[in-house]
Amino acid sequence: MNYRHQFHAGNFADVLKHALLVRLVRALQKKEKGFLYLDTHAGRGGYDLAQAAAGDSLVRQPEWPDGVGRVVGRTDAPAEFAEYAAFVREYDRRQGNIGPALRFYPGSPAVVGELARPQDRLVLCERHPAENDALRATMSLALRATVQLVDGYQALRALLPPPERRALVLIDPPFESQTEFAEIARAIGDALTRFPSGVFAVWYPLTERARADEFLAAVRSLGPPPTLVAELTVAGGASNLKMKGCGLMVINPPWQFEREVRVVLDWLAPALAREPGGGSWVEWLVPEL
Repeated sequence: MNYRHQFHAGNFADVLKHALLVRLVRALQKKEKGFLYLDTHAGRGGYDLAQAAAGDSLVRQPEWPDGVGRVVGRTDAPAEFAEYAAFVREYDRRQGNIGPALRFYPGSPAVVGELARPQDRLVLCERHPAENDALRATMSLALRATVQLVDGYQALRALLPPPERRALVLIDPPFESQTEFAEIARAIGDALTRFPSGVFAVWYPLTERARADEFLAAVRSLGPPPTLVAELTVAGGASNLKMKGCGLMVINPPWQFEREVRVVLDWLAPALAREPGGGSWVEWLVPEL
């Protein structure tokens, strides 16, 4: 997968990830006390979709028309999805787009930065220097946001537990390495030792079912707190699509988050399907007691 996320910005995976990220932030904000939002692989924070077709050397097929392009303008979306869609449209306008077609898309830092209250704190980690520079520019006006040029897995050790004693951690790596799943599992094990009450959200691609299953089994073997898994596929196993789906695993999901996830995925699955055999799946990897 290409490290520079601008080529994938706004695709179906971003739609799932960011729609559920909004619900996680809102759930944590039901309490007045602030929390730390830690993004281990933050990217550049925001994306110009007009550049999505420009690869490093070859023209690319943009992915956003089959992602956010399908759903952002629909009027039949459930309320659990509508806040995300409205924010995407507002972000696009604020970035200067006056045309009818979507032009600008927010990354996870921009999404949470917009939703954050004065008492909420953001630490955004990005180790790729060019992406980090772009992230600093994107988030320069965000309140209580710190951008760090650092490996996100190292940041977990340095920043947990936070002084707020509440945290939402997003682990969303580029999956360039064949060992990425193993690195995530190790990082989660260490982070849970340091801060077992944190909310940890891990995005992962569904390119090979066996690898995802091995990862989920590795996390289960850690004996984590309650852990919910939500997956969305846009095509069946026989499809030639390289990435047929993606998932979001949430450790310590907030109260009622499962219900909201099911509503969002039930609506998204048919809206984003590209080939027969796609669908959605929401299950407890580790049940609530």
